[in-house]
Formats: sequence, structure tokens, C-alpha cells
Amino acid sequence: MSTEVPFEQLIDQTLLAIEDALDAGDVDVDSSRSGQVLTLEFEDGSKVVINGQEPMRELWVACRAGGFHFRHEGGQWIDSRGAGELFACLSRWVSAQSGSPVLLAAR
Repeated sequence: MSTEVPFEQLIDQTLLAIEDALDAGDVDVDSSRSGQVLTLEFEDGSKVVINGQEPMRELWVACRAGGFHFRHEGGQWIDSRGAGELFACLSRWVSAQSGSPVLLAAR
């Protein structure tokens, strides 16, 4: 019997963890979610879009810094081109776009 979490559920858990991390911090950002797409909008109108790509088994992020593809490996989302772990990357990108230091962590 497999204990692997279905990929769709893994995406949902991750997007919820991102929303929770933003709520726990003092970040001026509006978030909206539609299915497997989470959009973060900042005061200056810039956005970070995070969406699940089930067929590719990846989580994609689009932001001012560029487009990134994360794969779930060893319990973490790791960028396929070496940018690092998802929450560390989001901390940098959200900090840059919000103009305030932000530290996001998975729960």
C-alpha cells in the first residue's frame, strides 16, 4: 500500500502553506486562488503567480525575477535549474516585490 500523497493534494497543501505563511507575516500583499493557481498582488501592481502543473508534476512560479519550475524531491520543492527551495525563493521574490524583508517557511 502506497503512502504517497496524490499530486493534486500535494499542490493544494503547498498553496495553502504559502497562504498561511503570508498571513502569519506582516506582508502587504493580496492573494487570490483559483483551483491550483495562487496569485499574489503587491501594492505596486506587480504579481507573483504560483500554479500547479499536474501533467508535468511541477509547481511553476512567475515573478519579476523570471519563470521557475519546481519539482517535489525529498519532501521539498526544488527548482529544476538550481535556484533553490521554493519557500526560500519565495522569501527573496516577495521581499523584492513588496519592498520589505519577508521570511516564508513551510509549516
